[in-house]
Amino acid sequence: MNVFLKLTLIISVLFLIACKNEVKETNKIVPPSVVEKKIEPVIIYGFNANDYKIDTSLVKKNEGLTHILPKYGVSPVQIFTIAERFDSVFDVRKIKPNHICTAFIAKDTTRKLLKFVYQKDAINYVVFDFTDSINVYLGAKEVVIKELEAGGVVTSSLWNAFIDEGLSPALVVEVTKLYAWSIDFFGIQKGDYFKVIYQAKYVDDKFVGIGRIKTVLFNHMDKSRYFFSYESDTIPLSYFGENGESMKRALLSAPLQYTRISSKFSNRRFHPVLKYYRPHHGVDYAAPIGTEVVATGTGKVIFAGWAGGAGRLVKIKHVKGDVITKYMHLSKFAKGIKKGVHVIQGQKIGEVGSSGHSTGPHLDYRIFMNGKAVNPLSIDIPSVEPLKDSALILYKDYIAPIKLKLDAIQLDSTSLQ
Repeated sequence: MNVFLKLTLIISVLFLIACKNEVKETNKIVPPSVVEKKIEPVIIYGFNANDYKIDTSLVKKNEGLTHILPKYGVSPVQIFTIAERFDSVFDVRKIKPNHICTAFIAKDTTRKLLKFVYQKDAINYVVFDFTDSINVYLGAKEVVIKELEAGGVVTSSLWNAFIDEGLSPALVVEVTKLYAWSIDFFGIQKGDYFKVIYQAKYVDDKFVGIGRIKTVLFNHMDKSRYFFSYESDTIPLSYFGENGESMKRALLSAPLQYTRISSKFSNRRFHPVLKYYRPHHGVDYAAPIGTEVVATGTGKVIFAGWAGGAGRLVKIKHVKGDVITKYMHLSKFAKGIKKGVHVIQGQKIGEVGSSGHSTGPHLDYRIFMNGKAVNPLSIDIPSVEPLKDSALILYKDYIAPIKLKLDAIQLDSTSLQ
């Protein structure tokens, strides 16, 4: 073997050894203590909590910014600037006790307050930013919408039927509002049942409120009433029945939340005060003094004042049809209620009382159609603006799969017996 070949062989062997050693260095295992641990961000109100020292507390009774912020080194001048310059963003006088406030403090030796957050409610909050110049702005937590479904059977009351199913009281309120035009919930019976598909709002995996109710079925005395939320390019979000009838009717079924009906419509009733028989062309709703009384329909107040035996009386001429409603024996009128003012359906017009010829607190509610007294408990109140023609066809196509899903909700069969 000549010298050149020997030299080439030696260089090749040295190169292989060097490569082997390099591979060993590359594959060397690094001890866990040397690996830098990755810290996951913890986001609070949009800020990484890892970057700050966090101090969270509840606002105490009679506390305001002038009591809270000085604890973090904020001067009276800075607090005055916040109150004056950012009044249109947030009125600092509206800070309430037991609401959460969170201080974001610098981790360095300055311990400067960088941001202060006041939580207005479960979703909305106010940020007071002291990072550079003072700034105040509003924020909102992410709201997750979940579509849920439920059903239940009435054994004692509608309220208990919902609560027994673990449903929110807010859902009961919203459902009763939707049916306020068509069902007297004080007349529901054992065995009546409901099914509902609705949106629930969650923040940080906690329930914070009811969103849109998609559809409801309420079966009362073996008669099913379906209602569906619906909107299109020409129809704002509204609720309609199975055949396109508007859920909103010309008059509410009752003008107040009452405890019982103490006297019904009659052509001959013995008057408890006057002590003789006379017509009673209204319905007496027993309720505590101060109970809110609302206008059952939109219209114009044509009388608001003292009316002898009727006591304090409000009389409304409604915009739909020749209809007048009367609200008698009130303890007081709502602010602004006087002859000539316009009111909308559901607007407060007064409070229950016992004025005039009355033996106890109640509301005497009367309806007159075409000048004739009618029984508020038995009249068929027409719906407002039902869907027609092509709009009705599109609506029925839309609700068909939703109705199938609603009907498929299972109920406790033992409660239906």
